[in-house]
Amino acid sequence: MRANDSAIAPSPIAVTTPAPAPAAAHPPAHASGSGALLAALGVATFSLTFPATAWALEGMGPWTVVMLRSVLAAALAGSCLAACRVRVPERRHWVGIAVVAGGVVLGFPLLTTLALQTSTTSHAAVVIGLLPLATAAFSAVRTGARPSRTFWGAALVGAAAVIGFAVQQSGGTPGTGDLFLFAALLVCAAGYAEGGRLARHMPGWQVIGWALVLALPVTVPGAVWALAAEPLQLTGHAVAGLLWLAAGSTFLGMVVWYRGMAAIGVTRASQLQLAQPLLTLIWSVVLLGERLPPAAPVTALAVLGCIVVTQRARS
Repeated sequence: MRANDSAIAPSPIAVTTPAPAPAAAHPPAHASGSGALLAALGVATFSLTFPATAWALEGMGPWTVVMLRSVLAAALAGSCLAACRVRVPERRHWVGIAVVAGGVVLGFPLLTTLALQTSTTSHAAVVIGLLPLATAAFSAVRTGARPSRTFWGAALVGAAAVIGFAVQQSGGTPGTGDLFLFAALLVCAAGYAEGGRLARHMPGWQVIGWALVLALPVTVPGAVWALAAEPLQLTGHAVAGLLWLAAGSTFLGMVVWYRGMAAIGVTRASQLQLAQPLLTLIWSVVLLGERLPPAAPVTALAVLGCIVVTQRARS
């Protein structure tokens, strides 16, 4: 009943709406913990990408591997988008989705696959170890993030350890494969940083899902051309490698990775990737029979120490 409808004037009672709590400068502990776990799961998934690519290349050409993995991942992502009746993203998000498509769906897979034709997976893994620093730099430019000096110092030390390892492995003479890998670093870092930003506005699986769908006008004709132009031999390794690249590396791994970045921030999540080259080294020995470089344990200790520092530093 309204006050002016009553015969008795009501006594003034102050009813105040609690002011909204200020946004926390840092995510809650449980959110930070789960976000770090999801990002770490993404890193573990990505660590198998190079060995899976090497397996796929045993029976397929590089263009076939790249285009088929994207088409298969798009089919999986598109089915999920349709089943969940996800609405088409707002127009303002499509530029960012295009960056993700160009960097993560097309650029990185193509450049790294071409690199692995002349480089071993262990060598490629340590070069790609520079990806966390590149991602943090792109994020700082794109989102205005300003990590602390401690954060940057630990990140640079970790990157220096990875560079030293790569130089020692290559004999100090970068080859064509290294040029492909450095180019892959740039496009992938841009895609990761933009995807992490978009994951704050929509679920991470939708970010990579729409990027895969957006790339279909390129990947479908590309797959048709590649299948006609390159030899194809469906061995067990080739099929297993391709399926992991499509379902794991290109879609499911990106789902948990982007969700983790949205929870703990792009710069902090990106530093977990310092462990990725070391995990890939292990897989290269176990799955491909490559010889583990003697400097790997030293690099592992240096990189893991940097991860601890970057995760504790205020970003």
